[in-house]
Amino acid sequence: MTDVVRSKKPLGSSSRPAAAGRGPALRRTPLLALAGVVVLGVLVTVSVANGEIPLAPLDALKGLLGLGDSATVLVVQEFRAPRMVAAIVAGAGLAVGGALLQRLFRNPLASPDVMGVTGGASFGAVAMLAAGASQALMPLAALGGGLLAAVLLGVFGWRSGVSVTRLVLVGLAVQAGLSAAVSFMVVRFPTELAGSALQWTTGSVYGRTWTEVWSAGGAMAVGLLAAFALNRRLAVLDLGDDSAGALGLRTHAARLQILVVAIVLASLAAALTGPVAFVALAVPHMVRFLAGPPTAGTLALSGLAGAVLLLGSDLVAQYLLPVGGLPVGVVTATLGAPWLLVLMIRQSSSVNRSVR
Repeated sequence: MTDVVRSKKPLGSSSRPAAAGRGPALRRTPLLALAGVVVLGVLVTVSVANGEIPLAPLDALKGLLGLGDSATVLVVQEFRAPRMVAAIVAGAGLAVGGALLQRLFRNPLASPDVMGVTGGASFGAVAMLAAGASQALMPLAALGGGLLAAVLLGVFGWRSGVSVTRLVLVGLAVQAGLSAAVSFMVVRFPTELAGSALQWTTGSVYGRTWTEVWSAGGAMAVGLLAAFALNRRLAVLDLGDDSAGALGLRTHAARLQILVVAIVLASLAAALTGPVAFVALAVPHMVRFLAGPPTAGTLALSGLAGAVLLLGSDLVAQYLLPVGGLPVGVVTATLGAPWLLVLMIRQSSSVNRSVR
C-alpha cells in the first residue's frame, strides 16, 4: 500500500538545492521551539490557575510542584494537572504520528484521524470499557483498535486501486464505520457507563486521572523515542527506494516500522482523548511552513506544536465559547473540517495538472 500513495518528491522538497534553504530553517527551528515552550508555559499556567476555584497563577504553579497549602495542592494536582498533562501528551503524540505518516506516504492528506486510526482506537477503548475492564487497560485496547483500523485500511485501500483520493475515502469510511460501532455500544451501555464513553465519541480530556495519564503517557514516551530513532531511516527513504537500497536500508521493513510507530502514537493519544481531529493533520503542515524541510528538529517541533494546539483548544472549549462544557474535539473538528477540504481540493488540482 505504501508504494502506491507516495509522490515523486518528499514533502517540503523543491527544485532548488537542499542547502539553499536549510541554513535559515535550522536557525528558525530553535527560535520557534523557544516560542513554543513559552506559549506552552503560559497555557499550563492558565490551565492550572482557572476553574471553579480560581487561583493566583503563582499559587497554582506552586501547587503543581506540591508546594503551598494542602487545599491548593489537592485542587491542582488531583483535578487540573491530569487533564492538562493528558492534553499535552496526546497533542504531541498526534502531531508526531501525523508528521510520520505524511512524510512516509509523501502525501499531505495522510493523518491518523483521516485514515481511521483514531476511530479504531476509540472502538477498542469503548469495547474494553463495555466489558468492564480496568481503566489502566485502555491504552492496550486503544492500540488494538488502531491496529485493526490499519489492517482494514490496508485491505480495502489496496483493493480500491492506486488513487490517493480513494485511499483517503476508504480511511474516512473505516472511521465512519468504527464510529458507528462505538455509538451502538454507547447506546447499549448501562446508564452509568454511557457518560464515561462520551469522550470516545467526541474527543475530550475531561475527567482524566493519573492512572490513565501514566499508563498511556509512559507508553507514549517510548513511542516518541522510537519515532526519533527512526528519523534517520525516514531521511534515507526520502532519497527514493533505489538510493535507499543502495545505502543498505531495507526499505519495506523500515516503512513498516515507521508505520507501526505512527499508529501506536495515534492510538495511545486516542486512549487519552478519543478521536480528536485536526491536530495530526494540520500541525505538520504548519511546522513545514514555518520551519522548512523535515528534520529531527522539526519533528520535535511538531510534537511541541501539537501539545500547544490541543491544550489551547481545550482552554478555548472550557472558557471562551458561549456554551460551557464542550469537549475539545468540537473545537478541533471545527478547525479541521475546512482544512481537510482545502487539502483535498489542492490534492485533486495537483493530480489534474500532473495528468495534463
